[in-house]
Amino acid sequence: MNRSLAPLLILMAAVLWGTVGTAKTWLPNDVDSISLGAMRLLIGSLILLVIAMSTGQLKRRGWPIHIVLMTGVAMALFQPFFFNAVTLTGVAVGTVASIGSAPVFSGFIEWAVHKTRPGRIWWLSTFLAVAGCLLLMLNSGAVTVDPLGVLSGLGAGFSFASYAILNSKLVQTHPPVASAAVVFTLSAVMLAPFLFSNDQTWLMTANGLSVSLYIGLIATGLAYFLFSYGLQHVKSSSAVTMALAEPLTAALLGVLLVGEVLSLLSWVGMIMLLMGIIILALQSRLSRRTRRPI
Repeated sequence: MNRSLAPLLILMAAVLWGTVGTAKTWLPNDVDSISLGAMRLLIGSLILLVIAMSTGQLKRRGWPIHIVLMTGVAMALFQPFFFNAVTLTGVAVGTVASIGSAPVFSGFIEWAVHKTRPGRIWWLSTFLAVAGCLLLMLNSGAVTVDPLGVLSGLGAGFSFASYAILNSKLVQTHPPVASAAVVFTLSAVMLAPFLFSNDQTWLMTANGLSVSLYIGLIATGLAYFLFSYGLQHVKSSSAVTMALAEPLTAALLGVLLVGEVLSLLSWVGMIMLLMGIIILALQSRLSRRTRRPI
């Protein structure tokens, strides 16, 4: 893969993640989010397994069991943490606490564990992106700050940052498709009990089946396939900041397809978020030529 395409793959994955919210509007209102999260992991893992097996990528040995387990746990924990945060605090605060905190966690984890200190460009772009995300999500008039909900959001941010950092190590020694397939299968197994403990009649409807397949195949399987390939050549802390293109995409789709209206402050936030992502993506390409850390 051309290394210059790596930031683009990360952004494409984030755009696909950003379509989940719009796709979910086609589901019945009584669909519980945790079951939907479990279903998206199950479908996503199946398609990734099929691809990995058909290309012979699963035949490779020497899988680091401890890293695989920790990566699977991180992805599995992200689902209930995130959905609990959104349930308790609403979409605005829950999304900001979860997605907005992930880049900060990833930077500090890399700093503490790998002794890799983020550069000034990373701090600038992350500040712009997180601040823009905050302004964008404050478009909602009803904001509930529930302490447990905020803690759940921070747990989601830490989980996603941990997943990105651990998976970035995994894809350096194993094929990205196989890595994603193994991790997602493990995560799906961990969340499978939710599919049996909650009502799943919504899956028998045309909308329920079609939306589940889209979210599982495209917004999960394909998205994390692209994200894993991008992690081969983009630092995990930078990749997590670029992933903030997810709320940007969700906001634009809300305006274009769902009929939502953004305030002037939210449009300012959108511009700030876009600037942060563009700065980091350009610096990521430049750093590969000069070999300077982002």
